[in-house]
Amino acid sequence: MAKRKALAKVLSSKIVFKGRVFGVRRERVIEPGGVEATREIVTHPGSVVVLPVFADGRILMIRQYRHSVRQYLWELVAGSKDPGESFQEGARRELHEETGYTARRMRKLLDLFPTPGFVSENMVIFLAEGLKLGTAHPEADEKIELRIFSLREIKDWIRAGKIRDAKSVAGILYYAHCFRGRRAVRK
Repeated sequence: MAKRKALAKVLSSKIVFKGRVFGVRRERVIEPGGVEATREIVTHPGSVVVLPVFADGRILMIRQYRHSVRQYLWELVAGSKDPGESFQEGARRELHEETGYTARRMRKLLDLFPTPGFVSENMVIFLAEGLKLGTAHPEADEKIELRIFSLREIKDWIRAGKIRDAKSVAGILYYAHCFRGRRAVRK
């Protein structure tokens, strides 16, 4: 049996910023190797990502403006998890809000930490199937364009640098190369 690894010992912890979407905490720690350090951590409640796949294998993506990079990006549906909400509940809510679609089936594909060096965010990517169109209810600041792509088209766009959003690239490539093929073998 493997020996359990030691964790950092927290000497002090202070919230230095609390915003609507995230916060920042500064901690003095003694790292497992014995080094004393100051760590600034972006705190985040967790987020959900949804990969909506139609019965014919095509994938729904959204395009929206992202001010931090000053670009319009093609992405999978995503958003922060609300307090008290499960990851799956958040995924269902985001899918409906941003696209109007609901899903008969929602399956967890990946559970990951997108930037663990300084962000506490836990991100869960779901596969949404059995899609049914309804009316979208985006937030006031969300101006969202929808487009349905073939998987081949998306992979070509990733290669060409037209899709640069990391969560979307990770979710789509995992689905294409690890999950989708495994499902086909089972049938």
